[in-house]
Amino acid sequence: MTNNTTIQILVIDDECEIGKLIATAAKTMEINCTTTSTVDCFIAAINPNVTLMMIDLMMPDIDGVELLRKLGQQQCKTKIILMSGVDKRVLQSAQDMADSLGLTVVGIIQKPFRLAELKQMLMNHTSQHISDKTSIATSTPGKEPTLKEITKEEFLLGIERKEFILYYQPQIEIATGKMVGLEALVRWQHPERGLLLPDSFINQAEALGTIDQLGWLVAEKALNEIKQFTKKDGTVPTLSINVSPYSLQDLQFPDKFIAIVKLCNVDPENIILEVTESGLFKELSSALDILTRLRMKKCKLSIDDFGTGYAMIQQLQHVPATELKIDKSLVQDMHKDSTCIMIKKIIEMGHDLKMQIVAEGVETDEQVEFLRINKCDIAQGYLFSKPRSIQELLEWISKHEV
Repeated sequence: MTNNTTIQILVIDDECEIGKLIATAAKTMEINCTTTSTVDCFIAAINPNVTLMMIDLMMPDIDGVELLRKLGQQQCKTKIILMSGVDKRVLQSAQDMADSLGLTVVGIIQKPFRLAELKQMLMNHTSQHISDKTSIATSTPGKEPTLKEITKEEFLLGIERKEFILYYQPQIEIATGKMVGLEALVRWQHPERGLLLPDSFINQAEALGTIDQLGWLVAEKALNEIKQFTKKDGTVPTLSINVSPYSLQDLQFPDKFIAIVKLCNVDPENIILEVTESGLFKELSSALDILTRLRMKKCKLSIDDFGTGYAMIQQLQHVPATELKIDKSLVQDMHKDSTCIMIKKIIEMGHDLKMQIVAEGVETDEQVEFLRINKCDIAQGYLFSKPRSIQELLEWISKHEV
């Protein structure tokens, strides 16, 4: 592959078999992979086109921590995955050190790892690169390109032109294996930058004060589109829509939202509004006012990313939520005994409070089995389906629905 969207990764590991395994996995994913076992060759192979580096921490001539220090001194901006057979806490410490050097560590993987685990990690950290390639400003030769800042005018024009589209990710009932819900996830089909994922524009939209306009556009679009997923028996999957913390400061939000729901002829009980755990604390009194009124109007409420904060448990009894979403970072850390205990307690606590429990970021059969044994209600993640456009999802449903 020699086109402008070629994905390139660079691997250093003193175990030749590991290098071959990664190179083979990369080839099946149409990713260019360069492997080496020496630091000099690794440093020489670094260039602005390298998308991702995979670095082994344990090598005979120089350890990975020393190599990270060298990369920090060179102000390297390439994404990094750390590998090792050492305890994961040591890997985590190495990641913290790399972060302090200004490096971007996007993942850690313990040896021995499975091919499926490796491919998933490569997909997670290279899939956005092609979109990123189309989103970069013109750069000076020899320098790494940087994202061109999005302006308020650009946002508002994109909203006016309806450049924002929705992808949907299925939510699967663990007990039956059936799709019971969909989460609406926004994308920006930018005429010049290409398809932008939310991580590249949501924070900017909040900072520029355009998040409300975007939120209403997403809500109206999702409420109009959900009917396309009506099942053969006439039922419609639940629709989960993310709500910005800034919207929870507008006391008119419940009335405005329900007006759109009625206009789109959707049952409010079929809607789940997702608010982040941290978002509830921006202005707790107004958030509780708004969430209580939404529940009175029959909408369901979900606390997203649960388990990433600390104070939420103290306030949980006061929030009229109907659902808890276990954060994907906990699900992906499920191999740790301490994390398993935490997930068990979240499920138990949520059920005691009459809430439905959803696990995000599910990627393996082992994770699903653990969640099933511990009576988690719903799973969502790449094991079942990535977020898909309407047409792609309708095709997926036709193949997977009983």
